[in-house]
Amino acid sequence: MIPIHSVTMATPNKRSNEYPNQVTDSINSHEHLPDKPEEACGVFGIYAPEEDVAKMTYFGLYALQHRGQESAGIATFEDGKVHLHKDMGLVSQVFNERVLAHLPGSLAIGHTRYSTTGSSRKDNAQPAVIETRLGSLALSHNGNLVNTLPLREELAQTKVSLVTTTDSELIALAIAEAVNAGADWLEGATKAFHRCQGAFSLVIGTPAGVMGARDPNGIRPLVIGTLPGNPVRYVLASETCGLDIIGAQYLRDVEPGELVLITEEGLASYRWSPKPQRKLCIFEMIYFARPDSIMHNESLYTYRMRLGRQIAAESTVDADIVFGVPDSGIPAAIGFAQASGVPYAEGLIKNRYVGRTFIQPTQSMRESGIRMKLNPLKDVLIGKRVIIVDDSIVRGTTSRKLVKALREAGVIEVHMRISSPPVTHPCFYGIDTDTQDQLIAATKSVKEIAEQLGVDSLAYLSWKGMLEATKEDTNTFCSACFTGDYPVTIPEQVKRSKLMLEKVVV
Repeated sequence: MIPIHSVTMATPNKRSNEYPNQVTDSINSHEHLPDKPEEACGVFGIYAPEEDVAKMTYFGLYALQHRGQESAGIATFEDGKVHLHKDMGLVSQVFNERVLAHLPGSLAIGHTRYSTTGSSRKDNAQPAVIETRLGSLALSHNGNLVNTLPLREELAQTKVSLVTTTDSELIALAIAEAVNAGADWLEGATKAFHRCQGAFSLVIGTPAGVMGARDPNGIRPLVIGTLPGNPVRYVLASETCGLDIIGAQYLRDVEPGELVLITEEGLASYRWSPKPQRKLCIFEMIYFARPDSIMHNESLYTYRMRLGRQIAAESTVDADIVFGVPDSGIPAAIGFAQASGVPYAEGLIKNRYVGRTFIQPTQSMRESGIRMKLNPLKDVLIGKRVIIVDDSIVRGTTSRKLVKALREAGVIEVHMRISSPPVTHPCFYGIDTDTQDQLIAATKSVKEIAEQLGVDSLAYLSWKGMLEATKEDTNTFCSACFTGDYPVTIPEQVKRSKLMLEKVVV
């Protein structure tokens, strides 16, 4: 048997023994589930002898916190020995100076998690650490495999110890299996990747160095940065904002189907997939990644402003002011204002100190319109015809409540513009977009959605406009959540299991 590396887990958060399951963490009603696609995960890796790699990883994860707020972890390597600390909670809750001081080494990897495969619990926190004949392996994963069930069955037959319910552990175990059969780290990783189907951007720590890899479609992002000095030190991160915070310079993306190995000799690149075909998730650009992160040689803030200008060209309307839903809708709202001539204003104030809370409001609080995160500016809005811009609608529940709050603030007309097309299909590649029967645009027309939300008009950005605004080859993006055209075939068993999960737990 391949034993799971024995670690002492951090003390559970005192407010809860375990975070609730991602689907049932509100109450048993779709009315109170999130109205946005839920985040991916954030990964980080660094090889920098003579630097405090644990602290640098902490700050890298801090910058990537938006990609997952359920758990966080860091693994460091010192003289072949792994040191690991992970727990439920935000990066700032899981780590402090004392904890980081007990994570020595010259290389580190980190992870901040939102659960897609595997429920939200301590056992599933990452990095996943496995023992092999070559020493410890630590793995951080962003994405989601679509062949989890057969891969789990294959590995179970070899009598490995399956401790978690994540597909990330399966990837680590597959690498360990190949290494224990005689492969080196590079060959072992490559063999394991060929057994994986779906989306995976990985950062892997070993006694020999740090590896980074992407699936053949590059669905989830991964970038390489450099730290100044002699010799040059290398950093891996889900987004460039994870590089900026520690003063690293963006070098390039890890390419689809590429594996990079960072050691004391520098960075080496290997093409492990013979036929890569780039299909970056378009939602990374629309919503998930931070607006200050760079993709395709520009900030995503700039792309999102372009989306706003495009939807203004497609469906403008006469109004007094335009504003965005903070924070993700603001760049598109500014672009809309620039293109339409409608003045931009702030109509909503976001309470940025409200994170995820697991204290449920009372029923009377719900009925009175609890506004924990967004509050209308009544004196700005009263008597106005407004255009409100948002990046997406999933169920419509939050949007309906927001429109109601605007009406109560004195708005006389509400026109909603969405800077992406209607979400009609679920994602199976690391984003939680719910099952198809719960996606409002999959079951209702735009007119019906407008009636349900209570708006005077509603318009979505066209699929063509969204892709053309990238100024890149439109065939290099995954937009399956809008079209149902999945770049990696989704097994029927996976589709059914997601639907059954919805029926069982909601």
